[in-house]
Amino acid sequence: QVQLVESGGGLVQPGGSLRLSCAASGTIHSIDDMGWYRQAPGKQRDLVATISSTGRVNYADYDNDMKGRFTISRDNAKNTMYLQMNSLKPEDTAVYVCSADVRTDPLFSRTLWGQGTQVTVSS
Repeated sequence: QVQLVESGGGLVQPGGSLRLSCAASGTIHSIDDMGWYRQAPGKQRDLVATISSTGRVNYADYDNDMKGRFTISRDNAKNTMYLQMNSLKPEDTAVYVCSADVRTDPLFSRTLWGQGTQVTVSS
C-alpha cells in the first residue's frame, strides 16, 4: 500500500514561517506530479502549487503575493514534497493537503491525497 502523510502545520504568528512536508511511503516505483492544495473555513479547496518529477513548478494565479512567499520543492530520493511558507498572513489560514500521482509500477499510476495539516496564522 501507498500512503501520503503531511506534517509541519501549526499555529504561527503573522510574518512567521512554516515548512510543510508530504511524505509518500509504501511500494513506489516513482512519483509523477505532486501538488499542494489548501481549504480555508467555509471555502472550496484551491490549488497552491504543483511540481513535476523533474522539478518544474507552477503556482496558483489567484494570489499573486503567495507566489513570492511560498516555495514548493521535492526530494525524489525521499519521495517527499515540501512547501516553504514565509511572511505568513492570517488569510493563509487553511488546511493544507498534498496530492501525488504515484506509480507502483511503470504502467500504473493513481492519484493519492493526504489527510491534510492545519495551518493557523494568528496573533
